Amino acid sequence: MGEQEILDALYDNVLDGDAEHSVEEVERGLREGVAPTDLLYESMIPALEQVGALFESGEIFLPEMLISANAMKAAMEILRPHLAQVASTTIGTYVIGSVAGDIHDIGKNMCIVMLESAGFEVVDLGVNVPSEDFVQAIRDHQPHIVGMSAFLTTTVQEIERNLAALTEAGLRDSVQVMIGGAPVTEQFMSEVGADGYAPDASAAARVAKAMVAAG
Repeated sequence: MGEQEILDALYDNVLDGDAEHSVEEVERGLREGVAPTDLLYESMIPALEQVGALFESGEIFLPEMLISANAMKAAMEILRPHLAQVASTTIGTYVIGSVAGDIHDIGKNMCIVMLESAGFEVVDLGVNVPSEDFVQAIRDHQPHIVGMSAFLTTTVQEIERNLAALTEAGLRDSVQVMIGGAPVTEQFMSEVGADGYAPDASAAARVAKAMVAAG
């Protein structure tokens, strides 16, 4: 099987949510010398981006989206050590979670993939994360950036509550806060006083690297 066939098969399997065959294609690609970054950027991320587009257009629903995300996650378990070898050094620590009341994680998981491939050590707090857990994670891990994801208009205000909790805990000046999710905008970032905003996963890595570089 040629490289393009492997990339195409991996794309299709992630898109279809076939975790077993997604893992097999990653393993096959690595055996046959396909670059780990090609498996990620040419197949896996485009597949998840397509899943997100299909969800937004109403062509698929949340269960299908989560199945695809799980296939991506399974494939990443195999790929992650190889990506770590490509990234020469860790450029920073990034704590991330979906805010309280929000159980959506496909966008967050895509960001994690992009951030790890960019050289960040990522601490994933999961979904439905209360303010106190963000506060404790910052104390425990002393990250350069904390990322807060909100997918729903009903949960986006949790970002403002989280920022207030960081201020109350005396931690706001010790960490940069980056936000994202469907209802989040650059204007909202300015309104609540966050430090960074990314409209999608690929932008998240780029913005995060720039934030770390700027101090």
